[in-house]
Amino acid sequence: MKIGFDIDDTLINLREYAFHIYNVKLKKNVPIDVFHRLERVEIHEAFELTEEQGAEMWNSSLEEIYFNACPPFPNAVETIQELERRGHEIYYITSRPKVHGERTLEWMKTQGFPIEGERFFYGMKDQEKIQFIEKIELDYYFDDKPEVLNTLGGKGKTTVVVKDQSYNRNLNFPRILEWKDIENFIDTREL
Repeated sequence: MKIGFDIDDTLINLREYAFHIYNVKLKKNVPIDVFHRLERVEIHEAFELTEEQGAEMWNSSLEEIYFNACPPFPNAVETIQELERRGHEIYYITSRPKVHGERTLEWMKTQGFPIEGERFFYGMKDQEKIQFIEKIELDYYFDDKPEVLNTLGGKGKTTVVVKDQSYNRNLNFPRILEWKDIENFIDTREL
């Protein structure tokens, strides 16, 4: 099978990692339960930042957020490794900017994610992901963002699965809470 994955907030815990960075940089102590109640992808409102201030904070922190110690979600690396070991084709489709693409590829490899260069796509806008997914003819695609999931739902043969986040709980797609639960969606025992 061909299985595709978004990276940020699907395989790696990027927003929560950024939340901790914001607390340090802004010298605040916003509790983590505030993060877990956010109903938007953006995290700046928890720190009482305007849209403009939030965009500036995010963009000025990207290097630290993307390439330091952001952790994969528990069991994400092992699950993807097992899927590859069982013969599934693994694809990564991220809207990270082109300028960060090659470094993201290398960073993902150092985390242990199995990646073949021709199966790693980056630099597109969220709504453009559908073009890559349709071209590749994925059997399954996992993502967290409502904007992306809603462009894919009900189109083509790809089964869309949402990685649970506080801001996507209103979506009506198959959902995984933890990566160890992936066997509920994909038969990992046989091809």
